[in-house]
Amino acid sequence: MLKKLNKVLLSFLFLSFSNLAFAASGGGELVNLQMILSFPALFSLAIFVIAYFFVMTEEFSHLRKSKPVIVAAGIIWLAVVITATSKSVSYDSINYTFRHVFLEFAELFMFLLVAMTFINTMTERNVFERLRSWLVTKNFSYRKIFIITGILSFFISPIADNLTTALLMCAVVMAVAKGNKPFICIACINIVVAANAGGAFSPFGDITTLMVWQKGVIPFLGFFSIFVPSVVNYAIPAIIMYFAIPKENPEKSSETVTMKPGAITTIFLFLGTITLTVISHQKFHLPTTFGMITGLGVLSLYGYFLKKSSGPNNPKDPKKFDIFTQMGKAEWDTLFFFYGVLMCVGGLSAFGYLAYTAEVTYIDLGATYANVLVGILSAIVDNIPVMYAVLTMFPEMDTGQWLLATLTAGVGGSMLSIGSAAGVALMGQSKGNYTFFGHLKWTPAIALGYAASIYVHILYNSDKFDNIPIVL
Repeated sequence: MLKKLNKVLLSFLFLSFSNLAFAASGGGELVNLQMILSFPALFSLAIFVIAYFFVMTEEFSHLRKSKPVIVAAGIIWLAVVITATSKSVSYDSINYTFRHVFLEFAELFMFLLVAMTFINTMTERNVFERLRSWLVTKNFSYRKIFIITGILSFFISPIADNLTTALLMCAVVMAVAKGNKPFICIACINIVVAANAGGAFSPFGDITTLMVWQKGVIPFLGFFSIFVPSVVNYAIPAIIMYFAIPKENPEKSSETVTMKPGAITTIFLFLGTITLTVISHQKFHLPTTFGMITGLGVLSLYGYFLKKSSGPNNPKDPKKFDIFTQMGKAEWDTLFFFYGVLMCVGGLSAFGYLAYTAEVTYIDLGATYANVLVGILSAIVDNIPVMYAVLTMFPEMDTGQWLLATLTAGVGGSMLSIGSAAGVALMGQSKGNYTFFGHLKWTPAIALGYAASIYVHILYNSDKFDNIPIVL
């Protein structure tokens, strides 16, 4: 009875998101109170800072990161609602603003949920255990595994996206280096940096690059101009971290791991889902969630046949397969963390903080320094709202500066574990092996790569600047 109820609730959740998308697609005006120095605005900003303090200290407090930001989101939006109504802002505008922000979370939520379900299914089918066994059989050292997972992350993320790629590579590292927390941590840092750098030079590699491409600022092939700076951004911290890895090999396992029935099919279903997602978005401009949810449906249907063929009577697959069990293993703390962050930032944006910040930086500092600051802010807040603020203001910049903004927003989040979707997701996926402070230890090396990539971009793409910035 409980299982049936859970399935009904899940169906209702899908239906609710559909209704939300329909409602949010209508006309409306986003609330911008322009009251950044008012008491409610400063109070909300303080609440957000306090919540993020608890997020950054999760390693010591053991308080799940989703809890403080969810509470903070509720408090901030109460402050927005009370302030907006006192200023005679219509309820329709407030409602539209909230739904607009929540729809962004809903799309991200479904994308993440599907990606995690595929990964959990492949894990259950022993895909990553088989890969781990193969790597150990080949006698690859930790250093070689570090290089292999980093390079794969860099070149897969432009095709899939940085988040999915990071989740996949983290699963491989977790399988290969069981119990070796120091190596898992540094390998995850390398994966985050590589995935974010690889996603920066492709329209499909990151949400921010999609936003820039959809805005029509940079043509499809134009993004590949920052390939070389992206390589520099990944390579410098990777080389530095490489020498911190001991010259050791993972423990050899005498156990022979075989993949369960349907493992290969599941891999191809995942690749097909990614392909459908990319094509449907590029060709028909549909949201990325369309392809992902469709792929989840196909996986669910295939899971039905796995369920029928598995069980005690099948020695190769004695445990009954259930797709909802794999879905239930998703990292819900990470999913709800994204809700809290997006809603917090959306509430602060309603007070006018994002618009004000973008305006002040581009007018007072100039495009180059402002775009460098975009990457630094992306590491603290998140690259999506920062890039959204830049595109909303739409400052007058040449192609070189827009490419610089795309580069910094894409790779800047690598400086902190909470600065990108890949980093946040891996903190949950690694089950405590990869943490905020573990990442922070290598922030100077990552920042060096960040600065070098900017320098290389200005020199390598000098023909795309109307006025070549001064390189210090």
